[in-house]
Amino acid sequence: MELAKRVQTLTPSATLAITAKAKELKEAGYDVIGLGAGEPDFNTPDYILEAAKKAMDQGFTKYTPAGGILPLKQAIIDKFKKDNHISYDPSQIIVTNGAKHGLYTLFQVLLNPADEVIIPAPFWVSYPEQVKLAEGKPVFIKAAEANEFKITPEELTEAITEKTKAVILNSPSNPTGMMYTKEELQALGEVAVKHDIWIISDEIYEQLIYTSKPHVSIASLSKELYDKTIIINGVSKSHAMTGWRIGYAAGNAQIIKAMTSLASHSTSNPTSIAQYAALAAYNDDKNNISETYRSIFSERLDKFYNALQAIPGFQCIKPEGAFYLFPNVIEAAKLNGFETVDEWVAALLEEEKVALVPGSGFGSPENVRLSYALSETQLLEAAHRIKRFVEKHQ
Repeated sequence: MELAKRVQTLTPSATLAITAKAKELKEAGYDVIGLGAGEPDFNTPDYILEAAKKAMDQGFTKYTPAGGILPLKQAIIDKFKKDNHISYDPSQIIVTNGAKHGLYTLFQVLLNPADEVIIPAPFWVSYPEQVKLAEGKPVFIKAAEANEFKITPEELTEAITEKTKAVILNSPSNPTGMMYTKEELQALGEVAVKHDIWIISDEIYEQLIYTSKPHVSIASLSKELYDKTIIINGVSKSHAMTGWRIGYAAGNAQIIKAMTSLASHSTSNPTSIAQYAALAAYNDDKNNISETYRSIFSERLDKFYNALQAIPGFQCIKPEGAFYLFPNVIEAAKLNGFETVDEWVAALLEEEKVALVPGSGFGSPENVRLSYALSETQLLEAAHRIKRFVEKHQ
């Protein structure tokens, strides 16, 4: 049997592969510490759970409009005004089955065969795969570690061709945790406007920032950038709601209308109950739960980062946001006699039962991604095991 060519080009997720291996070892009875998690380790807050139960009790279990219920769209609009100083109307908002579905739907309506999308590397693993599924072509810019994994306007200009349709910006970044400043975004935005390409701004980690540097949405910087930007966001990371699958896109009304039409033929609508839960997440957050999470992650980051700094062969820029560290470990791998980081990661998991995600899946084969969405005890134990492995095999 021959499968469709569009799925034959897909690259297996490095995150899922290492998670599956870690799960297999756990089920065999081993004490495995998995640092691959891309989600907060907290349960969804009680007030959101109660809102979901109330929605079920009141019968909100039917189909909704394909683009999401109007009250949730309004809550998202209010959030943009308060947090990002951007104004939208309901025709510019679509609620999706997670931010990932928002990106997938956007690429499907935006790209024609051979259209190019510029993706800074390191990148989130699904960006290039989703571009390929839309018959587009991912074009990578290697963002230098010396520049905090951020691309420059000159690099963006050089990558643009007559086929370029869009550029993806992810700030704070998965996997690096680094953020673009207002000035950096302004400079990159001017290049995009000059060459008439779309800016896809993935802002899913905007609430998880650990420096005095503010998150800046590129769409807020000028009318020209507002017109050329599609923002992707959601409640998964900010409110510990990964499993609820509620994300959203905001931007050009014509694009949002096309995304809504496509969603109506593919998913019908986001889950009704989850939409009411997300509505409560934004409207009833009296205790500012995102700030609570941010504070916890900030403490974990400081302690875990310091522990990793003591490991021979590890070089790591301290991240500014998200909940990942992305150290360069090629020297550690070579110290231990391995040619590649992927081989080193596999050996570490086998011997010390610590699961890291190889950077090769993110377009950066000398690095690894470590999530600190675990307890402080587990993080420090993981650092101890990694250090023991590296020193043992020097």
